[in-house]
Amino acid sequence: MSRRNPWFSIGWNAMTLGAEAATVIGLRTMKLAIGGPGADAEATRMVAEKVQAAWALQALAMTGGLGFTAPGVTAKTLAHYRRRVRANRRRLSKP
Repeated sequence: MSRRNPWFSIGWNAMTLGAEAATVIGLRTMKLAIGGPGADAEATRMVAEKVQAAWALQALAMTGGLGFTAPGVTAKTLAHYRRRVRANRRRLSKP
């Protein structure tokens, strides 16, 4: 019985995260370029989200929530950030 190499799906998830992040960067750039209170709120939110995501990931790592194998930790780390990036893409894509 052969097992599937986990790094193929990890690579795909990393590529998808990069594409989604690029979309969010573009959407945020447009929002910030417009200026006004919405841009100020977005800039504040952007920084706060990054700090919160980093702290949450560190807490998972410290408690063993990411697992104990390299593929497991990598996959869960990517999933952690993909959820947040995907939520931002959805939110920023709304009219």
